[in-house]
Amino acid sequence: MTIDRLILVFAGTMILLGTVLAATVSMKFLLLTGFVGANLLQSAFTGFCPLAKVLKRAGCRTGHLYS
Repeated sequence: MTIDRLILVFAGTMILLGTVLAATVSMKFLLLTGFVGANLLQSAFTGFCPLAKVLKRAGCRTGHLYS
């Protein structure tokens, strides 16, 4: 799986996890959802994604966006 796909999987998982935890545990978990959404938004405009750097160092294949 490429870095692009892994980022989408990670972001989707974190958003779903934050939403479920907010509904069941504490509304403060919506901060996690907001943080992930804000990071996706800034990544769209700047092209910088911290997770992409980590995955690239870990040896994952690069895709089209984060090469």
